[in-house]
Amino acid sequence: MDIKKQAKKQAMSLVVKEAIKYLEHEPEKHFDQLIKLARLLVKGRDPFYQNIINQFDEMWHNEKSPWRQYLINYLTKMNPNQRKKFAVNFLVNASIVGFSEQQKLAKKLDCNIPWTILMDPTSACNLKCTGCWAAEYGKKNNLTFEELDNIIEQGKKLSIYFYVFSGGEPLMRKDDIIRLCEKHNDCFFAAFTNSTLIDEKFADDMERVGNFVPIISIEGFENATDMRRGKGVYNQVIKAMDLLHSRNLAFGMSVCYHSQNTQFVGSDEFIDFMIEKGVLFAWFFTYMPVGAGAHKELLATPEQRAYMYKRVNEIRSTKPLFALDFWNDGAYVDGCVAGGRRYFHINSAGDAEPCAFIHYSNYNIRDKSLMEILQSPLFVAYHKGQPFNKNMLRPCPLLDNPKALAGMVKATGAHSTEALSPEDVDVLTSKTTEQAKRWSKTADDLWKVDPKNKENVKEKTTERVKV
Repeated sequence: MDIKKQAKKQAMSLVVKEAIKYLEHEPEKHFDQLIKLARLLVKGRDPFYQNIINQFDEMWHNEKSPWRQYLINYLTKMNPNQRKKFAVNFLVNASIVGFSEQQKLAKKLDCNIPWTILMDPTSACNLKCTGCWAAEYGKKNNLTFEELDNIIEQGKKLSIYFYVFSGGEPLMRKDDIIRLCEKHNDCFFAAFTNSTLIDEKFADDMERVGNFVPIISIEGFENATDMRRGKGVYNQVIKAMDLLHSRNLAFGMSVCYHSQNTQFVGSDEFIDFMIEKGVLFAWFFTYMPVGAGAHKELLATPEQRAYMYKRVNEIRSTKPLFALDFWNDGAYVDGCVAGGRRYFHINSAGDAEPCAFIHYSNYNIRDKSLMEILQSPLFVAYHKGQPFNKNMLRPCPLLDNPKALAGMVKATGAHSTEALSPEDVDVLTSKTTEQAKRWSKTADDLWKVDPKNKENVKEKTTERVKV
C-alpha cells in the first residue's frame, strides 16, 4: 500500500476510534451520528457498503428488530479494547479499505485476491472427532512462527488484514497466535477452536491484544457434541463460553450440521441457549466427506440442508445473532468464495489449497509467494470457473458440482495434499455425486422463489413497470 493510501487508512481509523469512544455513552442518542460518519467513510466506494449502512440504519430505527439490541450490546457490553480493534482493524482496515484495494488489484491482475487467509499453525489436536480429517494427521506438521508471520507480511502488501486459524487445534499454538496479534496490531484474527484450551491466562491475553476472537466448535447439546468430539467435551465448551462471557469478550460458534444433529442445531431452544451464553455470531457448515476415514453417512440430506437454509434466514430476522451458512448463503457472495476469491487455505505442511475442504494444490508457501499462489493453475481455474452454477444455492465445486472440481484438478495437475492417504479426485467426488443430484432438484425449487435470485428481481421490476 502506497503512502497516500496508508495515510487515508490511518485517518479513517482515527475517526472510527473517536466515534466509538464517543458512542460508548448513550449509544441510542448518538447512533444516528455514527450512521452519518459511516456514510462519509464509504463515500465513492462500492454501493455494497451503502446498502449495508442502509440496513443498519433501518434496523436501528425499528424498535422491534432484534438487531437494535445487538448493536447496543456491541457498543456498551463488548470489552472496550476488543470493540475498538474490531471497529478499526476488521471494519475499516479489512472490510472497507482492504476489500476495496483487493478488488482493484484482482481486476488489474485478472486473478483472485482474498479478503482473508485461513491457515493451520499445526496438525496437532488434543481431540479426535468423528469424521474429522485433521484427527488422522497427528503432530507431524507445523508452520513456524516465522512462516506465519511472513504470510501475514505478504498478505498486508495485498491489503489483507483479516486472518483465521484452523487445524488441528490452533490453540495448541496459542502463545504464537498471541505474538502474531501483538506484532500485527493493525490486523484482526480469529480461530476455529474446540475451546478446551481456553483458560484465564488466554482470556487475559485476548483482553490485552483486543484483535482476536475464538470461533468455538459445538455440535448441539451435550449428546450431539460428545457423540462427535468425545465424552465431557460439551461441558468444557460451556465452561469456556462462560469464562469469555463473564469478561465481555466476544466469541462466535462454528456448527457443523449433519444427518444426526440438524434438527437440534437449528432449533430455537439451541439458538436461544447459545445467545444466552454470549455467542455473538454463528457460522454453519454442512459435513463434508473429506479424507479416507470420512463418514459418508453423516452427509446432511437435501431435506436437512433445505431446513437449515430456511432456519438461518429465520434466525437472522428474529434473533440477536449474526448467522452465516457457508453453502446456503451463496447468493450473498455470488457463489463459491474459495480459490482466493474471498479466501484460501494454507495447511500445516504449507500447501496452498483453494478451500479448507479441497485438499489439492500446485504450490507450497515454502517455495512460492502469495502472489504466485494466487496465480497458480488451480487458483486460476477457480477464478475462471466461478460461479460454478447459476443457482447460488449450489455454489460448491465438490458438494454441488463435483464434475467441476474433478475437471479443475485434472486439468491443472494439482496433487492431493492428504497427509496420510492421498485421495484421487475421482474417489473424492464419487462420495458427493449422488448427493449433488439429489440436492439439485431441491435447490432449484428453492432458488426459483428465493428473493435474492436476480431473475426474480428482474421479473418483479418488469411487473411494476407494466403496472
